[in-house]
Amino acid sequence: MSKSFEAQGIIHSIGETQSFGQNGFTKREFVIKLSGEGENPAYPSYVAMELLKDKCSLMDQYQLGQEIVAHFNLSGRLWAAQGKPEKCFTSLQAWRIESPDAGFGGSAPTDGGFAPSGGNDFNMGGFTPSSTSSPSNSFSNSPNNSSTNFDDDVPF
Repeated sequence: MSKSFEAQGIIHSIGETQSFGQNGFTKREFVIKLSGEGENPAYPSYVAMELLKDKCSLMDQYQLGQEIVAHFNLSGRLWAAQGKPEKCFTSLQAWRIESPDAGFGGSAPTDGGFAPSGGNDFNMGGFTPSSTSSPSNSFSNSPNNSSTNFDDDVPF
C-alpha cells in the first residue's frame, strides 16, 4: 500500500494520453515546477507525475503555466535484467488535481455554510440567539411558560 501525498506547482508540460497493450491500459504524464511552501525559486524543482486509466482526463481542464495542487501516491518497484544491476523505479501516481484555492484553506463556501466575515461572526443558518431570555425560564416544561419559541417535543 502506498502513502498519499500532495504537491503544489506550476504546470510545465502535459503529455498526451498513451495506450498500452490489448487491454486498453492508459497513462498520461505531466511535469510541475514545485511552488509550494518551502520552495526556493532560485533553485526550482521539477517533478514528473503520471495519471493512470480513468484519471488521464483530469489534466484536460488545465493549461501550461497554471498553478495546481496534485494529490498523488508514491510507489516504487525493483527491476533486474539478467546479468545487469538491479534498478529501482519510482512512480508519483496522481489521483486528484485541483486549483490551490479549492482545497483546505482556500476560498470560503458560498452555499450558506460557514463563511468567515473577518471577526467572530459566522452564518448560523437563520438562527439568532435571544439575549433577553435567561436559561432558567426559557427551558421550563410548565404550560404557563412565556417563551413561545421553545419546542418541548423531544423524542427522548
